[in-house]
Amino acid sequence: MHSQNNETLAIGDEKLLDLGKRAIEEACKKGASYADVRIGEILDEHLTVKKGVPEEVALFQTFGFGVRVIVKGAWGFASSIDFTPKDVLETTRKAVKIALASSKLKRKEAMLAPMNPRRGKYSTPMKKNPFKIPLGEKISILTSAERTIAAQSNLIKSSSAFCRAFRENKLFISSEGAEITQQITWCGGGLESIAVKNGEVQRRSYPSSFRGNFSTAGYEFFESLKLGDHAKEVGKESVQLLDAEKCPSTETDLILTGDQLALQIHESCGHPTELDRALGTEADYAGTSFLTPDKLRKLRYGSKNVNIVADATVPGGLGTFGYDDEGTPAKQVYLIKNGLFVGYQTSRETAAELRLKESSGGMRADSPTALPLIRMTNINLLPGDWKSEEIIKDTKEGILMQVNKSWSIDDRRLNFQFGTEIAWKIKNGSKENLVRNPTYTGITPDFWSACDAISKDGWKMYGTPNCGKGVPSQVMYVGHGCNTARFRKTRVGLLK
Repeated sequence: MHSQNNETLAIGDEKLLDLGKRAIEEACKKGASYADVRIGEILDEHLTVKKGVPEEVALFQTFGFGVRVIVKGAWGFASSIDFTPKDVLETTRKAVKIALASSKLKRKEAMLAPMNPRRGKYSTPMKKNPFKIPLGEKISILTSAERTIAAQSNLIKSSSAFCRAFRENKLFISSEGAEITQQITWCGGGLESIAVKNGEVQRRSYPSSFRGNFSTAGYEFFESLKLGDHAKEVGKESVQLLDAEKCPSTETDLILTGDQLALQIHESCGHPTELDRALGTEADYAGTSFLTPDKLRKLRYGSKNVNIVADATVPGGLGTFGYDDEGTPAKQVYLIKNGLFVGYQTSRETAAELRLKESSGGMRADSPTALPLIRMTNINLLPGDWKSEEIIKDTKEGILMQVNKSWSIDDRRLNFQFGTEIAWKIKNGSKENLVRNPTYTGITPDFWSACDAISKDGWKMYGTPNCGKGVPSQVMYVGHGCNTARFRKTRVGLLK
């Protein structure tokens, strides 16, 4: 279903503000010691061209609001897609009833870390509104790029081009006096080629795997990807990989480019530093974390070169915003500093539980009708002192891996195996022949402790729009800033 008629909620409209304030007043009247209301609208456009024709042309529109309360030390939450005064009051009363029921079973009082309530507005930068660009223009770019891929060889059995645009308008009001409006827009896309020969299947993607790369920006970011300029190379490399040498099984130096390093950061740095996981509240679905509170400021997570931050302020990051869904202002928080584990991604409640001064500002929900959870913002590996080419020249023997193909990691985020689409052997400081089906394995602290070189040039943000978490599951958009890094004596290839 697709429409170019994108009528949206007027989030700053006095009527919506009044409805939100009514909900707050009703919650407090019914005994809530704290209450907040989120009102929102989402537009999400998906475009896919495959085998020369549009395969998906869809525009999804979501409206709704959610009411969150604390009554007698317990949380309650309820939501609705109807905005009548009657429904707002009924939804609020339902949230209170849920909190009262939960209070009878609570193990501890719900507490919130202090915060100065904010009133403000925020919008991500945008030069070209992606929802104002004619549909035909987008489809034409995708079709041309996809056909270029397909034309490279009859061994290419599947070729695809993607574009996605997302916009969220939202209002946050709290009983503490917060009143915040935001507009978050992001856009991006990518290419994929799948070649097959004698039962061997190889895939190449651009600019990253899993439908491409995305940024909090407008249509100009999609244009900057220049899909048509990269389509030929994507197709050719998928075919070249069919006859490439298999990845050796050995222990060697491993170099990861940013497009793969981003997922490594996501899985082995981002998820284990989520405090709800560390406290066990996500164990039934998302798992736990080896970074338990007793290790905070004590565990050597990586080498002294490794500095990792959660940063919701970095330009272009898919996890960039003005305020999280508790009204906490965006900020940068160190998770790993000079290799030492020093911080978590938190909510106001979990921050209070560990007696931290404030929340890290990482509470987000994937829709206005969903309950906010601790989610990654932009989890970034800060630049080092090397140039990317210097890392290669300094490597006597190793493997350079690029673009994720597969991953597996245990529920504590400790033991992992990753596969990439493509790799090259490194010998005496030079890239040599292609390697197919490359994989590497490791244990998180050991792996990051082996990181002895991080590049400073070409550092950029990679956007991941499909991070799953929660029960029921929510899909969130997050970012990772990095470039190239080297890890000494890493196990690559299939285990013998």
